[in-house]
Amino acid sequence: MTTVQSPTPTPTPDPPAERPARSGPRVVVRGSGAHRAAQAVVLVVLAAVVLWGGSLEPFGQGQLTRAAIFALAIMGLNFTTGYVGLLSVGHSAFLGLGAYTTGILVVNYNQTAISTIPWAMLICFVVGLVVGIPALRIRGLYLAMVTLALGVAFPEVVARLDGLTGGAEGMTIRRTLLRPPDWSGFTLGEKDAWLYWLTIVLLVVTFLVVRNVVRSRYGLAMHAVRQDEVAASASGINVAAIKLVSFGVSGAITGLAGSLFAMYIGSLFAEGSFTVLAGITLLIGLALGGERTLAGPILGGLAVVLIPYYTSDIGQGQASAVLFAIVLIAVIFLAPEGIAGGIGRLARRWVVVVDKRPESIGAAPSSAPAGEGRGR
Repeated sequence: MTTVQSPTPTPTPDPPAERPARSGPRVVVRGSGAHRAAQAVVLVVLAAVVLWGGSLEPFGQGQLTRAAIFALAIMGLNFTTGYVGLLSVGHSAFLGLGAYTTGILVVNYNQTAISTIPWAMLICFVVGLVVGIPALRIRGLYLAMVTLALGVAFPEVVARLDGLTGGAEGMTIRRTLLRPPDWSGFTLGEKDAWLYWLTIVLLVVTFLVVRNVVRSRYGLAMHAVRQDEVAASASGINVAAIKLVSFGVSGAITGLAGSLFAMYIGSLFAEGSFTVLAGITLLIGLALGGERTLAGPILGGLAVVLIPYYTSDIGQGQASAVLFAIVLIAVIFLAPEGIAGGIGRLARRWVVVVDKRPESIGAAPSSAPAGEGRGR
């Protein structure tokens, strides 16, 4: 009798070990405890930096004051060029107009320096509305040429108004005319500290106002006009009003910076401080800091003031300009979206802030309808 042997079972290979899933960035819901704690930490750090700046010697404090003034001017430029897409090269004219408004009212009409700020903003707002009229029909390079003409013409106009502006010789505001108000608690010898805190307060207030505007329905309309004017008009947006008002508000913010600049420098000379080169400096600051970002103008103001200062320590004259150009090219190459945009891109590798936590994160019920629970 033949015995039939059963075949030897083939060993089954062990399943491959599962690789651990790559952990993505941490998702933080806006308004949650973690989000508010992070905001509190940022506010504490910023407050510490501001207090540290207030304790510096007059020169270092003056550098920070100058950077804050340029941050305000770049914030005004960002309002129209960044958020609406209307390229302006001649914003130096608004800076000079605000400065000369303060200088004329203080020197010729015996006004206090701080009381001239609303007048400087109002005049620059009206001029901004007028300058914005060409933007109703042209944009891009052609609009840039119109604003360039404004920047070129401003020093020439100032030079011909001898009796009002001092003409080509400039205008000097005596230090005693820039005395801090009595209610501030600062004396004439503490003028630099008073101007530092005044500039910081106005910078914070302007930052909050711009932040609320760009996150409102008007800000959405500005974004729509930047993306596609035809589609925005078809959606019921008054494109002409958006352009005009944006130019006016942009001029007012830059005029505020000009008024503070007059108090800071005390000597106005249109051919030296408010030429087209100053307008290009504002554009460079916007590109360095990051357009369409809230923190970009502040970082850009620090960049256009501090980078030339530190590069001048390394090289003098043309060497300093070359070093500044190298730093500028390096920043644009490494962070095309600007310093603020580059920092945001790096931060999103670890933390992502959403308005509502997506259902796909964590255990989501399989019966959930398609598309439900997606973050806005």
